[in-house]
Amino acid sequence: MHGEYKVPGGKLVVVDLDVTDGHIRNFHLAGDFFLEPDDALDAINAAIDGLSANAPTESITRAIESALPKDAVLLGFSPESVAVTIRRAITRATTWQDYDWQLLRLGSLPPRMHLALDQVLTEEVGKGNRAPTLRFWDFSDPAVVIGSFQSVRNEVDQENAKKYGIEVVRRITGGGAMFMEKDAIVTYSIHAPAELVQGMSIENSYAFLDDWVLDGLRSLGLHAEYQPLNDIATDKGKIGGAAQKRLANGGVLHHVTMSYDMDADKMVQVLRIGREKLSDKGIKSAKKRVDPLRSQTGMSRQDIIEHLIDTFRDEHGLVEGTLTDEERDRAQWLVDHKFSSDEWLYRVP
Repeated sequence: MHGEYKVPGGKLVVVDLDVTDGHIRNFHLAGDFFLEPDDALDAINAAIDGLSANAPTESITRAIESALPKDAVLLGFSPESVAVTIRRAITRATTWQDYDWQLLRLGSLPPRMHLALDQVLTEEVGKGNRAPTLRFWDFSDPAVVIGSFQSVRNEVDQENAKKYGIEVVRRITGGGAMFMEKDAIVTYSIHAPAELVQGMSIENSYAFLDDWVLDGLRSLGLHAEYQPLNDIATDKGKIGGAAQKRLANGGVLHHVTMSYDMDADKMVQVLRIGREKLSDKGIKSAKKRVDPLRSQTGMSRQDIIEHLIDTFRDEHGLVEGTLTDEERDRAQWLVDHKFSSDEWLYRVP
């Protein structure tokens, strides 16, 4: 069995192994990481050989840590990353390059259509009817998009939302509320098969699925980093957050929203949680919390999106794709019967 894992922000870890009578045999670790002293590699190999093939990531990590010499130095990887790679090998996980990734450019769409497409496209990838897909969003109308488990009345000042013509919608992923104005954010969805994140914890999968976008931001001169569990930040503050949903049929939805040119004053009039966070931190002006991509790059929103698309294409491959009539019809049905319904919106009042 063969497994590979690119450590987010780090190096590539590669393992080869056999499974004989339920145990790991002939284990070999490789990669472009740095490890001192040299014999630490032999210590890791010996620690893994003979372990149960069903050993969880935590047990494998502890075995490696116990075997390492006290003076061992690991750069670009960790005992946990080796354990993740082993689990990926044993569970036959795939890599980015195993797929022909498609890019969907669908133009400006209503918020509820984007939410419906998130569900439909992820279902289709899970069924094997669609290739893994990268999709950037363009909004025709402003919206507050709340997480699947959030309370509408606790998160949104509905009077102010109505005053500004901002609709309130609920997505299928968890996480916090997003204030999304037209041309003010950069949002993308990754619709992937579960095999891509096989063997990873939820936390590791967040960083893994967004490592390419950090590369793209860094190449624009931003000091971008991932802050667990789901934030993307620079040295000037948080710029975005991620959310994820794993469907029973094997599809994985992972989407990220980053602020480009946000009206922070309006945001805290509409989002109650924004007021609470600001109050807790003793910050009088919301503008001190929001640090959009526009001010850090000096680039247009579309140029940033094109740069990120190029980064994904360079790292993982990407071809132009199309939305089928069946997918569009199914999404419209969900807009009409699910995402526009009070039953869905107020499932948590």
